[in-house]
Amino acid sequence: MTVSHAAPVTVAVARRADPARTNEMVAWMRAGTALAEAFPGFLGAGWVRTAPGSGEWHMLYRFADQDTLRRWEESPQRHWWLTSAQGIVEHTRVERRTGIEGWFDPPREHRPPHEERVERLDAAPTVPPSPPSPPRWKQAVTIWLAFFPLSLTATVLTGQLLPGLPTAARVLVMTLTLTPLMTYLVLPRITRSLHWWLHGQRAPWRT
Repeated sequence: MTVSHAAPVTVAVARRADPARTNEMVAWMRAGTALAEAFPGFLGAGWVRTAPGSGEWHMLYRFADQDTLRRWEESPQRHWWLTSAQGIVEHTRVERRTGIEGWFDPPREHRPPHEERVERLDAAPTVPPSPPSPPRWKQAVTIWLAFFPLSLTATVLTGQLLPGLPTAARVLVMTLTLTPLMTYLVLPRITRSLHWWLHGQRAPWRT
C-alpha cells in the first residue's frame, strides 16, 4: 500500500489473548497508549473486542504522518511495551490505512518484515478468517449520526457569532472545524459505541 508521507496514518492491529486475562490485556493496551501519547504526531487510539468474553481484540492508533508513526514504531519505548506482552498476546495482524474507512474495516493479513519480527510474539499456528467489514449503508448511517449534530451545531453557532460573514467563508470555517472533530474525536467514539450494530452482533444490554 502506498501512503503519502503527509497524510495521517491509522494502524489497525488485531490481537488474541486468553479471555481470562482481560484485565491484564486492558492494562497493557492502556500502557501502550500512554507511551504513544508522549510522541509528537500522536492523534489518538482505541480498542474494542469482537464480542463479550471474546479473546479477539482490535486496536487502532493514529499518527499525523508516516514520519511521526515511524519514530513511534522504532522507539525503544514501543519495543519494551511489545516485549512486555510475552505470555499475553498470542497473535497479531497489522494493517496501515488512510481516510475515515480505517475506523470501520477490520485488520486484514498484512505484516511488513519489521512488524513480523517485533509484534508476532507467540503466534498461533492457524489464523482465523478476518471478520467482514460492515455494510456500506451501516457505515453511511454511522457517519451521518456523527455529522448531523456537529453540522447543526456549527450552522447555528456560525450564524449567531459570524452573521456578516459571506457564505463561502462561513462554510470554510465550518469545514475546517468539523473535519478534524469528525476524524479524530467524534467518529472513533461513535464507531466504538456502535461496534455491535455495525458487525451484526447482539446489543450489549441484551447479553
